[in-house]
Amino acid sequence: MPDAELPEDEEAAPQEPHLRRAPKALAAGLYVTATPIGNASDLTLRALDVLRGADIVLCEDTRVTAKLFAIYGLTTRLMPYHDHNAAEMRPFVLDKLSAGAKIALVSDAGTPLISDPGYKLVREAVAAGHHVTTLPGASSVMAALTLAGLPTDRFLFAGFLSAKQEARRRELADLAAVPATLVFLESAPRLAASLADMAATLGAREAAVARELTKRFEDVRRGSLSDLAAQYAGEGTPKGEIVVVVGPPVAAVPLCAHEVDVMIENALGRVSLKDAVAEVVAMTGLKRRDIYVRALEISEGGE
Repeated sequence: MPDAELPEDEEAAPQEPHLRRAPKALAAGLYVTATPIGNASDLTLRALDVLRGADIVLCEDTRVTAKLFAIYGLTTRLMPYHDHNAAEMRPFVLDKLSAGAKIALVSDAGTPLISDPGYKLVREAVAAGHHVTTLPGASSVMAALTLAGLPTDRFLFAGFLSAKQEARRRELADLAAVPATLVFLESAPRLAASLADMAATLGAREAAVARELTKRFEDVRRGSLSDLAAQYAGEGTPKGEIVVVVGPPVAAVPLCAHEVDVMIENALGRVSLKDAVAEVVAMTGLKRRDIYVRALEISEGGE
């Protein structure tokens, strides 16, 4: 996944005997292979064997994967496989597999198919009867979950939210009632705005913002959504790829009519009547019809 560029510091470079490992004989097939999200030493020995022994390595950006190959002295042929060329590349790859090729699929960083292209290739390779296996390894989603200090017994990976606020809030409202920890990927320029929308839509929840995972300047901040939103709004745009982990809904506390009215008024001041109703319903768990009637009264100036 698009987690982070490989570090340039020497402490991340692997040491012997990793570089001396001879590749094991591979069976023909497709190998979905995880690569490091930051620290190059996180490449598994099994992944190293596959990347050395494959006939072709499919990657999002050959320039990015070439950096990892240079660290490990790998010379396997690299070919691009990304959203823009996947449709035309799949028949080529399937033909190669039919001819007995050993092909590895990697992303720029992390585990392929997690917010990255590849699932259609896996599906079609399986349907064609080809051997398909996975080489698990680094993942920014799992790394952030382990560091967040939030419940991990049940979680939902929601990927990237929309760039536009109105659409983003609708998406968050749809997720508000999910009884699980939520995991998002976010770009640095949108982080503060997304955290603010999460606070407004999901309510008072604990969260963690994980940045530059496994790299020298790894940073994980924990706190309430509102506090984190204020921190990043005051500091400006951070660097690096970001994972946001949000705790599950807290047990609802009964609200008085005045508190519900305040929530409706706040929502109406920012979004449309329809979206305001959806937002308050998600935050309170109250009946949509009741919230709609009251929101309509308030919007029309009623008491």
